[in-house]
Amino acid sequence: MTTSWSNLKNKFSQCLCPPGNGVFTVNTAKERKEQLHQSLFGQTNNIEQLWQNSLDDLSRSSKAVMLGIASDCGGGILRGANWGPLFVRSTLLEQHSGLNVFDLGDVRVIPHLLHDKYLNDATLSNCRKALYQDPESDFCVSPLSITEDVLHGFYEEFPEKGIFGIGGDHSVSYPLTKAYLQAKKKQGKRAAIIHFDAHTDLLVERLGIDLCFGSWCTHILDDLHEHNHLIQLGIRSSGKPKSHWESTFGVKQHWAKEIKEKGVEQIIKDVLLQLKTENIDELYVSFDIDALDDSIASATGTPEPDGLNMQETMDILKALAEQYPITGADMMEIAPFTDSSGLGEESRNKTLKACGEISAFLIKEIAK
Repeated sequence: MTTSWSNLKNKFSQCLCPPGNGVFTVNTAKERKEQLHQSLFGQTNNIEQLWQNSLDDLSRSSKAVMLGIASDCGGGILRGANWGPLFVRSTLLEQHSGLNVFDLGDVRVIPHLLHDKYLNDATLSNCRKALYQDPESDFCVSPLSITEDVLHGFYEEFPEKGIFGIGGDHSVSYPLTKAYLQAKKKQGKRAAIIHFDAHTDLLVERLGIDLCFGSWCTHILDDLHEHNHLIQLGIRSSGKPKSHWESTFGVKQHWAKEIKEKGVEQIIKDVLLQLKTENIDELYVSFDIDALDDSIASATGTPEPDGLNMQETMDILKALAEQYPITGADMMEIAPFTDSSGLGEESRNKTLKACGEISAFLIKEIAK
């Protein structure tokens, strides 16, 4: 075992936890967690040790590596996306069994925290004592900070592997994409972010907080080679017109209305032409489930009407994957206990089915 891997494995074992355990509870959702552990490990006891032992298989595992970040502290409308990683995993196991993916586990989440930069020294020390039993530990304590720190080490040790992140609210994509883009630059690769969403997520800050579900895109722009390497699809809920976002931030947008009016084939041609012109090598897909129409995906914090349907979505993804390697991706804003449709479990199952189909496709592409 190399020193670098030994150090990284130690960080994983401290800062992460078994799949499904990212939401810290005693009895809540105990049965759901146990069902997941039974499926993954064949038993429901001694899970911590089994998971830690599994880390030794990472080096020879699939190129696709799953990481859950069960944080909704960066949200702000309807909460509940912290349950996303547990439910998405269960959906994938039930409806898309046999996926070639290594499950790295979940980031350990203190649910009241967002990023370490917002914490004073006393809080940092107290949280390190709670998480690591060491107030003087060097490890991060907030979900966004832990995620970025862990992934910098991951890409350094495993440059040929890709992460499929499961959130969580969309602020979680900030560390996922930041670590990815910085790693690709070191590798000499030009990467683009393909961002599916009903919202632009291009605020500079929200109520004084610069990192949240509505602003994460703004703060990864300088990690791209060019700002227009952020390509957004499905936008339709915005207080400002498309021209404002494109001229102010230099990004490229294809609003949901355009996709309907021009047709998905024309949008695909436009996106592929841009990628070719910009000499893009690889793609990262960040998928907010509210990019889909609310008749398909209502178990989320901010469902919106007039969104993409599944055919349009999969046509775009398949066309991109035919031309470019997708080497990283995430699925965000699945809030299983949130229901704006009034249909209850039916609504949740419909959202999870759509989420599962898209997630399985992205995982298969990363695994290539």
